Amino acid sequence: MSETKLFDSVVVGGGPAGYTAALYASRASLSTLVLERGMPGGQIATSDLIDNYPGIPNLSGAELGQRMADHAQQAGALLEYGSVSHISRSSEGIFDIVTDVDTYKARSVIVATGATPRTAGFAGEETFRGRGVSYCATCDGMFYKDKQVFVIGGGNSACEEAIYLSNIAREVQIVLRRDEFRASRGMVNRVLACKNTSVRYLTSISEISGETFISSITFKNNETGTLNIEEFDPGSVGIFVATGHTPETELVRDLVELDHDGSVIVDDSMATRIPGLFCAGDMRSGSLRQVITAAADGAIAGVSAYKYVEQTLGLSL
Repeated sequence: MSETKLFDSVVVGGGPAGYTAALYASRASLSTLVLERGMPGGQIATSDLIDNYPGIPNLSGAELGQRMADHAQQAGALLEYGSVSHISRSSEGIFDIVTDVDTYKARSVIVATGATPRTAGFAGEETFRGRGVSYCATCDGMFYKDKQVFVIGGGNSACEEAIYLSNIAREVQIVLRRDEFRASRGMVNRVLACKNTSVRYLTSISEISGETFISSITFKNNETGTLNIEEFDPGSVGIFVATGHTPETELVRDLVELDHDGSVIVDDSMATRIPGLFCAGDMRSGSLRQVITAAADGAIAGVSAYKYVEQTLGLSL
């Protein structure tokens, strides 16, 4: 944009939370801009299939993300592509949002930059992401009904994933690089009580291979360094990486309060401690990190931005 326009609300991030926030803000008559650095949908765009969004089963993440973007724009939201590098608020209560393309001004800002799953780092991990490698049992577990799955990780999150999958998969094996869990004793006891679940201690996955789907996994004994290749029927096995998520909070780190995991602390209206600044979706503390909950967060944030602009700034909208 050649001239700086003051928007009622600028949404940073084009995932389910961001586009839902833009939809609700636009429908409430706020002039709304969405700033997205990649393809619509954010992290869900990398998923081959979304099967747990109510009313829209069996849709690719890329298509769902595009539909959300189209819906927000049909409601009146504008879309600009750019990577946001800085957000600040003046003493007059106006925000400056700086990107690699331009600078934008807003009366309110909704940040929905998500969280990035921590990868395990084995060869083939990115290649088979969404085609045998997953980072969310709640999202993808049903694709492995009566199949064999491996869960990488030894913390509470990995144990929760394994317990969830034990009710779906035929066999669950936890791949643990050390000789003991990091999870709480109670959580470990729950995992070990699952009849179809076992643990490979002192083990890592070093490589996976195949054509369309995984057909072989190379396991490494972390004590001896020995490599062991196991073969599988393509499509019969899944790997769930449960090593945690990194909230994308760098933009607001100096403006908001963070919890022990580095997620943004918000109230029930998605408001931060900075008036007019809202955070929604996977980056916020306590998020379930599902498409539907991210969208719900976005709806709340969009309505909250409207109330803030109307009531706090005394505008007639």
